[in-house]
Amino acid sequence: MELIRNFCVIAHIDHGKSTLSDRLLEETKTISEREMKNQALDDMDIERERGITIKSHAIQMYYLHENGKKYTLNLIDTPGHVDFSYEVSRSIAACEGALLLVDASQGIQAQTISNLYLALEHDLEIIPILNKVDMESAMIDEVSDQIIDLIGCEKEEIIHASGKTGIGIIDILNGIVDRVPAPEGDPEAPLQALIFDSVFNPFRGVIAYFRILNGKMNKGEEVKFVNTDKNYFADEIGILQINQVPKKTLEAGNVGYIITGIKESKEIKVGDTITTQLNPCKEAIQGFENVKPMVFAGLYPIENEDFEDLRDSMEKLQLNDASLIFEPESSVALGFGFRCGFLGMLHLEIIQERLSREFNQEVITTVPNVSYYAYTKKGEKLLINTPNDLPDPTILEKVEEPFIRAQIITKPEYIGTIMKLCMDKRGVLTKQTYLTQTRVEMTFEMPLAEIVFDFYDRLKSITKGYASFDYTMIDFRASDLVKLDIRLNSEPVDALSSLVHREKAESFGRRICKKLRELLPRQQFMIAIQASIGAKIIARETISALRKDVTAKCYGGDITRKRKLLEKQKKGKKKMRQIGTVQVPQKTFLEVLKINE
Repeated sequence: MELIRNFCVIAHIDHGKSTLSDRLLEETKTISEREMKNQALDDMDIERERGITIKSHAIQMYYLHENGKKYTLNLIDTPGHVDFSYEVSRSIAACEGALLLVDASQGIQAQTISNLYLALEHDLEIIPILNKVDMESAMIDEVSDQIIDLIGCEKEEIIHASGKTGIGIIDILNGIVDRVPAPEGDPEAPLQALIFDSVFNPFRGVIAYFRILNGKMNKGEEVKFVNTDKNYFADEIGILQINQVPKKTLEAGNVGYIITGIKESKEIKVGDTITTQLNPCKEAIQGFENVKPMVFAGLYPIENEDFEDLRDSMEKLQLNDASLIFEPESSVALGFGFRCGFLGMLHLEIIQERLSREFNQEVITTVPNVSYYAYTKKGEKLLINTPNDLPDPTILEKVEEPFIRAQIITKPEYIGTIMKLCMDKRGVLTKQTYLTQTRVEMTFEMPLAEIVFDFYDRLKSITKGYASFDYTMIDFRASDLVKLDIRLNSEPVDALSSLVHREKAESFGRRICKKLRELLPRQQFMIAIQASIGAKIIARETISALRKDVTAKCYGGDITRKRKLLEKQKKGKKKMRQIGTVQVPQKTFLEVLKINE
């Protein structure tokens, strides 16, 4: 155990974590030159295309130190986007040290700070690294001062590095060996291993990744999963390199994988404890807290008969992404589907993309929203996940919505535009601090529902990409919220219902009606599109009927003949309007969602 080091890399999005990981793998000869490619640990197509890390990736490297000893380094590369902070929290639970990476040309950003606090809560040893020092725009002294202010280290402790050119890679490896503590644990105690991740393999079933805290694990022995209380045989155990490497035994302090032939995703829970059947541990490891989804949306298959296939795909995806939460629901307009919880809009987008690419499942997404609490006049407290769950206004006492604390770090010249954006979103400025002369941190309290749609994109565009954003949940507060229904010929379409603030209901209703008027195909009868709050109509658009020229076959003759035909047509249209239903095409649902962009 003296020769093992477990560490993760934490940073803001696009600060060069994956590139730095590539150089570490090259320097330790973990990957041969022939196999080497950019973003070596990012194995999903989406990660490569977008240049972002979505999943944490664990890999074991070997490094020969100056003192002549060979050390085992377990690296866990983590995502940087705020939507994937749950992946970061799981990685941190399996480590003793963290490389805090800061881009020398951008300085400290919001996500750097929030990930740093996560690491400090777990008492990790922090190694500060100034990345991209080879760039012409690098502000080495200024950003070094920011790091010293943030974590209170000495200037000499900051390692200067460049993931692109390989500057400082040896210093980082030596720093990991010298500064990160070796794992503590008793190899002779009963087995205690924490599952921090899992993936699904179609041939071998569920593969769980774990970190052994105490004891040892042997191939072929019977193991027990404490929380699910089920026993299995360890068919294969081993360590994680670019490929999985089987081993006979793994001891305390090590990170590895286990294959037990489990085919059901429900039987493995991330955060569970593995122990042995013969000599079980007395108590489970206190894992990390359960994920709290921020955004809810319905996912429905385009064809109803694909519902079971979609369920299988979602279960396999949940194994690979423990922050996805779903339960079945049904809708009058869309049939059977799932109510899903996501960590943010990027997470929702990535899940849709992965369902399409990895499982060939095309889905329709309903309007994303957040969870609310409704209080009835009888004193009941109800959790509201969809607008249709909201009780009747006659028995409703109040509605509480979730509020967040938003941290925005930007340049001083953008303060005015950011304040306007946040106040439009019902935000209140609570704190403004100058980190340096050219960087200011603004803290707002605002409703989560307001940032769900397009807040992040708009923030990036008004600040030309110079603002970084992070948020944490505070509490639930009472708000004047109303349920906005969209009706087609007086029939409500449940998939388009939404909960909005009373002040914004009218403008939002108008925009949806206008958009639907452009999108819905014309029928042979008139279609009335209405937005309503309860029985009160607040916006209306009309799609006129397609007119068929019934008088075309009359060549002359008396005018009464034409009138007779037109009267007959009028009656037919009236009857058609009474019995005709408006079919909403699947594409329309997707287009209406883009109304907030």
